[in-house]
Amino acid sequence: MKTLYVSDLDGTLLNPEAEITPFTRGTLNRLAADGMNFTFATARSVYSAVPLMSGVDLKVPCILMNGVSVYDMENKRCIKNEYIPVEASAAVLRAFEENNVRCFMYRIEEETLICYYSKLTTKVMRSFAESRQKQYLKPFEQCERLIDRADENAVYFTTTGPREVLLPVREAVERIEGVDCAFYLDVYNGEWYLEVFSHKASKYNAVRFIREKYGFERVVAFGDNLNDLSMFEAADVKVAVGNAREELKAAADIVIGPNTEEGVARWLTENYR
Repeated sequence: MKTLYVSDLDGTLLNPEAEITPFTRGTLNRLAADGMNFTFATARSVYSAVPLMSGVDLKVPCILMNGVSVYDMENKRCIKNEYIPVEASAAVLRAFEENNVRCFMYRIEEETLICYYSKLTTKVMRSFAESRQKQYLKPFEQCERLIDRADENAVYFTTTGPREVLLPVREAVERIEGVDCAFYLDVYNGEWYLEVFSHKASKYNAVRFIREKYGFERVVAFGDNLNDLSMFEAADVKVAVGNAREELKAAADIVIGPNTEEGVARWLTENYR
C-alpha cells in the first residue's frame, strides 16, 4: 500500500532547540532510500522550514504556513497557494485594529513571500522579526498602513502574544467569511500564536491535495499541537508524540515517545514496513 508519512516540525520532528538531530536526519534518509515517502507540514514559512530540512531527502512536496502553500523542495517552487479574498483581508485587519493588536501580513509577489508590518509593538514581535531576518534572511518590509497592501496577493496574517490579548481577535476573525485561523501555544516561548489564512488553506486540505495528486492510499500523520488536529482528520493513522497537548493525544490512534527522545524517528525505525 502506497503510504505517505507526514510530520509536523516544531514540538514533533524537531528537538526542543528547534533542530533536527543527526539520528532523525539519518533515519529519514535511510528509510527514504528504502522507498519511504515522507514529508512535513508546518506553520513555518519557506525561509525557515527549508533550511532546517535541507539535509533530508524529500521527494514529496511539503506543507508550509499551516497549508497556505504546498512547496516542492526538489524544484524550489510552490505548486499550490491559497490566497485570501481581498474583502476578507480588510475585515481581518479591522479585527486586529479594533482590538489594538498589531500583526504581520504575508503576500506572495512574483513567487516571492514577503512579510509586511506597520509597527513592532512587543518584545516578542521584535524578536520574531529580528531572528528571522538574521538567521533566515526572510524579507520584512515596514509600511504605514497594512490595508494599503491587503490585495489579492495576501495569504497569511500572524501575531503572537498572551492568550487573553489575542482571544478577542480570534473570536472576531472566526466571524469573517473566507478565512480560517489557528490559535495555539508556542512550544518555545510560552506565548500564543494566532494565524489567519484562507478558509481553503489547512493542513487537512494540503494533505488531501498531496494524497490525491500523488496517489497515496494511506496517510500516517505525526503531531503535537492544536494546529495538527486538521492534519489528523486527513490521516488514516494519527500519531501524537509524548509531549503533545492532551487534545491531540485524545484524537490520536497512537502515542509515541516525545520529541526530546526523537520519538518520530524511533517509531519509524520500528514500524516502517
